[in-house]
Amino acid sequence: MAGELGQPGAAAIDRDFLARFTRGDLALEREVLALFGTQIPLSLQRLSAASGRGWKEAAHTIKGSAAAIGAWQLAHAAACAEAIDAADPAARADVIAALSCAAAEVCRSIDRLPAA
Repeated sequence: MAGELGQPGAAAIDRDFLARFTRGDLALEREVLALFGTQIPLSLQRLSAASGRGWKEAAHTIKGSAAAIGAWQLAHAAACAEAIDAADPAARADVIAALSCAAAEVCRSIDRLPAA
């Protein structure tokens, strides 16, 4: 996984990884992605409203959720969020913008999947 994080031009979701994670069950894959798509806006709101330990926990949650579906760029952005000083407004703004952009790309990828 570490080698895949932040690769330029990489797909928003590593579908091969996700297929291995779901053992090739397309219905499960769609269900996991739908849940992710529903939860990521809430997770980003939680992060935006958090500070201190709450910030790190929210960033860690996003990182884990993103990694679970093979969304390496989003996971990398969340790892960066986890590492910053959340008390720095400029750093917060930058990382939230990066997370929002990466999450939007993941959601667009989910929306482009063919119907079951």
